[in-house]
Parts: sequence; C-alpha cells; structure tokens
Amino acid sequence: MTHSSKPKTERFAEEAINQLGWFGAHKFLLLRRLTQVAVFSLFAIGPALGLWLLKGNLSSSILLDTVPLSDPLVTLQVLASGHLPEASLLIGALVIALTYAIVGGRVFCSWVCPVNIITDTASWIRRKFKLPRINALPKNLRYYMLALVLLLPMVTGVTVWEWMNPVPIVYRAALFGAGSGLWVLAMILLLDTFVAERAWCSHLCPTGAMFSLIGKVSPIKVSATNAKDCNNCMDCFTVCPERQVLKPVLRKGATELTINDSDCTLCGRCIDVCAPRVFEYKNRFNTQNSKRIPLKVESN
Repeated sequence: MTHSSKPKTERFAEEAINQLGWFGAHKFLLLRRLTQVAVFSLFAIGPALGLWLLKGNLSSSILLDTVPLSDPLVTLQVLASGHLPEASLLIGALVIALTYAIVGGRVFCSWVCPVNIITDTASWIRRKFKLPRINALPKNLRYYMLALVLLLPMVTGVTVWEWMNPVPIVYRAALFGAGSGLWVLAMILLLDTFVAERAWCSHLCPTGAMFSLIGKVSPIKVSATNAKDCNNCMDCFTVCPERQVLKPVLRKGATELTINDSDCTLCGRCIDVCAPRVFEYKNRFNTQNSKRIPLKVESN
C-alpha cells in the first residue's frame, strides 16, 4: 500500500471522476436514489392513481394485497406494550427480518430509508464548506436508544416512538401533506450539519440499530479485495457514513479484507470514489476473496 496523499487543492474524488467519469464515480449513489424513489413510488401510486401495489408505509404494509411487510421494531414495540399483534404483523416482521438478514441489515438505511437523503445532504454540506468532522456522540448510543424505544411501550402501553419516528413522518408529509412533524426532519438536518457528523444515522437512530443487529448474519459484504492498490487518498474515509469500519481492512499488515462490521451500510460509496478500485461487493463466506494471502519469503 502506498501512502501518497492527494494535494489539498484537489476536489473530492477527482481522480475517480477523471478515470471513471462522473457517472462511474457516482453509480451506487444514483442507484440508491433510484431505489429510494422507486420504493416511495410504490406507496404513492395507490393514493395518486388508485393502483395499490403497496398499501401502507414502511412501518407496516401489504404487497399486492397478499404479502404482509412490517418493521420488526414496530412489531417489537407492539409486543412490549402488552398487546398481541395480528398474525399479519408478525409474519410481515419475519419477512422483513429474513430479507435484511440476507441482503444486509443496514441496506435499509442507505438504500430504502428516505431520511438517508437528508443525512447525505448534511454530509455534502459539510464537505462543500469544509466543516470539521466531529464525532461528539458515543457510537453505542443508538443501542441505548433502541432499548429506550422498547422500554417506553412497557411503561406507557403505547408505541411512543412512532409518534416521532422520522421515517413515517417523511411518508405522511409527502403522501398526505401532513407537515406537523417536519420539524423533526429539520432538526436532523441541523444536527448532522452543525453539531455532529452523521449524528442521526450513526449515533441515534434506533431503527438503524435494529437493522444493524439483523445484518450481523448477512453474507453480502464490502471487501477491500485490492487493498494492496490503495494510494491513501482518503476519499473512502471522507464519504463513508461509518468510516470506522474501513480501518481494519486498510491498516498495514491486515489479513482480513472483508468488512464484517454490521455498522457498514453497504452504500457502495467507497466503491464509487476509489480510483484504484480497492473495494467491491463480495460474499463473506468466500474465503478466497476475504483474506489477504501473506507473501512468502524464501530463505537462502
């Protein structure tokens, strides 16, 4: 691994853009936005055109009037409140949990969740105006938030968190013009921009914490397969929403190439902005792709 840092005057990901073109250096970002819009559109088509492909919202819905889909955290809150959920809610939670256990829990955070657009915007503002990267909050705080979200229904008997959950707030505002909760989204933008980088997604969101736990068993991971080609430009660290997951695979002498940390959102931005093409999606159980083969030193 070489260690030639890029000139300070060079714009972000300039080498990747020059080599791959603008679209090549943003392909996974564009695919994520397309996916987020597509998921939203599936819900919006119903109220707009009467074509109910997907009824409900990301908390609880039904696909083609047949397949129930439910947020596992919402289902756990209902159980914690002392109420027995309907069978469809339990089945829907199981369907979603199994799906994200396969594709990666925090894929929800980067590829589906509409709040991701807000937090990515805050991150862009930080880069644009060269605001300092501040991690003022403990990394495990979101797991305490998750515990609190599950504790409150036990005490109150209601799913308290759903009143302030920004995910359904986005959908209610966009689909039904319910703007009463938009202040929550504004607070997230301000928090991420001026208080602590990725404060919401990386430190506070209980939904992200839940999907991080679910994703621990996922076979799909990002791998630094070509770590030997890293030129230490740091673009991947600049753009990664959970940059601590990159350190183990890029440090000098590392033998593990696969990012197994379930905090990784599988957003693909490290793949996009890396001109030497260090990263790619891999199956974590393919050991040939997940380990660096040490060099053999022949003795004379």
